[in-house]
Amino acid sequence: MSAYEPIIARLLALHPKRIDLSLDRIRRILERLGNPERKIPPVIHVAGTNGKGSTVAFMRAVLEASGRSVHVYTSPHLVRFNERFRMGATDGGHLVSDEALAGALEQCERANGGEPITVFEMETAAAFLLFSQAPADVTLLEVGLGGRLDATNVIGKPLACAITPVSMDHLEFLGDTIERIAAEKAAILKRGVPAAIAPQSDAVMAVIEDAARGVRAPLRVCGEHWSVHGEHGRLVYQDDDGLLDLALPKLSGRHQIDNAGTAIAALRASGLALPISAFEAGIARAEWPARMQRLTQGALKALTPTDSELWLDGGHNADGGRAVAAALGDIEERVARPLVLIVGMLSTKDNAGFLRNFAGLARRLIAVPIPRQDKSVPAEALVDIARGIGIPAESRDTIEAALAAVIRLDLAPAPRILITGSLYLTGEVLALNGTPPV
Repeated sequence: MSAYEPIIARLLALHPKRIDLSLDRIRRILERLGNPERKIPPVIHVAGTNGKGSTVAFMRAVLEASGRSVHVYTSPHLVRFNERFRMGATDGGHLVSDEALAGALEQCERANGGEPITVFEMETAAAFLLFSQAPADVTLLEVGLGGRLDATNVIGKPLACAITPVSMDHLEFLGDTIERIAAEKAAILKRGVPAAIAPQSDAVMAVIEDAARGVRAPLRVCGEHWSVHGEHGRLVYQDDDGLLDLALPKLSGRHQIDNAGTAIAALRASGLALPISAFEAGIARAEWPARMQRLTQGALKALTPTDSELWLDGGHNADGGRAVAAALGDIEERVARPLVLIVGMLSTKDNAGFLRNFAGLARRLIAVPIPRQDKSVPAEALVDIARGIGIPAESRDTIEAALAAVIRLDLAPAPRILITGSLYLTGEVLALNGTPPV
């Protein structure tokens, strides 16, 4: 057991609700800690539904390629809780150690004094404490859920903000219309702070523009102030500061070109002087686990059919599924293979909306439960949903059994296997495969 795990267990007992959006509790504990959030390196704050983590990964890679050290706070983790906290250093940084994380959580626990607080609020306070005690040039801060009442939204004056694509997700917490969800995300905008805005629907853009007018936040909007596209095997970005002709991202999928563009726009809006060479190296180098990640080795890869491909993506909502399906379509154009999906999903997600993107693409779907998740959809229920939208489907009890079932399909050529539907599922896969994020 890690040094911090008993602390997490005690915190869950204080406030069992995993999600309870409010700024009161986080402000209370931060004040008792001496407001460490005011002492961390300058912040770029990122909200949105899809693409937040990838956008942060691109920014981190560019900043590190420029020689800067970068603290990074993201969520959720895939395998180890430590993944949420990356400590900046000139050599590219490292995940926080078990001992340092336990020490910060213990300090936060003492300051909290047994009062109700969510685990996310406590870990956010610990992140601010850790980042305030270690030098770095920039802090990249990803919103956990929503924006307006997210624990990260106590930062008063970031260098810049970014809002990645907004879509329908977490309806029980953020609202049941796209406008309400957009308003929650747009509430990270701060007075006078520039913000980069990824491609959005007209309805979302109207809400963001209204919020920006209210706080006089200058916007850099995709399609209006900047553009990005792939051309002849290169990424081409352009704004009023000039054109960048860069290598394509290592991250697969055309949606990653938009995420890279949002990252570039946010960095340029921040006022940080970054050389073109840093953009060139960083965009090409950025990695983000479980986002169209190809697994080429490991324990689970050894269970796949000879010459097959094994991919992993944590997409779990309709727009995320659309992006993954488009990425698969691009890969299929280059190398044609039958596609087999191994899927596990939560009951809180739009299962049919997600799976509908793969109708006509997937040869077979194998549904699995997500281990240790109370809200995991029963595999047979996912089978019924898949069959209802025209995808042949069956169920298995484990990921290993699902891979064995793929072998028995005896497909030719060897299949392209995608494990998807939930970040919790992809975390299990990386752990079982022996390839956790580092």
